[in-house]
Amino acid sequence: MSGARTVRVLIADDEPLARARLEDLLRHEPNVEIVGTAVDGDEAVDQIAALRPDLVFLDVQMPGKTGVEVVRAVGPERMPATVFVTAYDQFALQAFDLAAVDYLLKPYDDERFGQAFTRARRLVELSEVGKLTERLLTLLQGGAAPASVALPSSDAAQTAAPAPAAEPARERPAPVERIAVEMKGQVRVVPVTEIEYITASGPYAEIHTHERGYVIRERMQALEERLDPARFLRIHRSVIVRLDLIDALLRAGGGDYAVRLKNGVKLKVSRTRVEELEKRMGVGG
Repeated sequence: MSGARTVRVLIADDEPLARARLEDLLRHEPNVEIVGTAVDGDEAVDQIAALRPDLVFLDVQMPGKTGVEVVRAVGPERMPATVFVTAYDQFALQAFDLAAVDYLLKPYDDERFGQAFTRARRLVELSEVGKLTERLLTLLQGGAAPASVALPSSDAAQTAAPAPAAEPARERPAPVERIAVEMKGQVRVVPVTEIEYITASGPYAEIHTHERGYVIRERMQALEERLDPARFLRIHRSVIVRLDLIDALLRAGGGDYAVRLKNGVKLKVSRTRVEELEKRMGVGG
């Protein structure tokens, strides 16, 4: 591949570990130059304009601007080849696959990354990036994602014309009915109805079902926003529980609290969340 074109890549993701993983994977690819990184949507817009990369790995949910808002700000006709990175399975599967070179569904493995990058490299080398312009325009106008699709953050309001005078209102997305988990090169769809509780450790969360646990790279706040608040409650900064599975609220010495689920699992409750939990359980006045 000595005569192959060098692909200039920009990485835009607000998570340091996510950027580091992409950098590590790209360094194992021949004829690749990482020209820069961006930690939020605004910086991504500036870096795309200044560095003019051939390819950008663009996180969907970033501070400042979401991935789709970055495309809107740059302009579809000026966007480099784009691989969206997302944890939002419904939006990814129904919109990004139509509008981007490819998408990576967090957490992804090396093989899935390789497939996406190979596809992107081929498109860049064939100078066919311009063919994506119309598809990106469709994404911005909302045509690629039906109204029933749960869109992350402000991506739910993409039917407006570009460059509105005011920032679109950020509404809570519709609750998801399933969460996609990528493992061993395959995507397993976990129905929300099977989830009993979710725990977190650093940047990772573990979804617990009756049968097993699934580790995903996702923030608890993002998961909390995606789940139905009538069915799930965050009872601790690192615990989300399904309300109908709570068997008892346990009061321990020293003002500590916990819940016991019907399967016998005990989960710690933050003191700041006890009042809300009691209200949802119908405890007290």
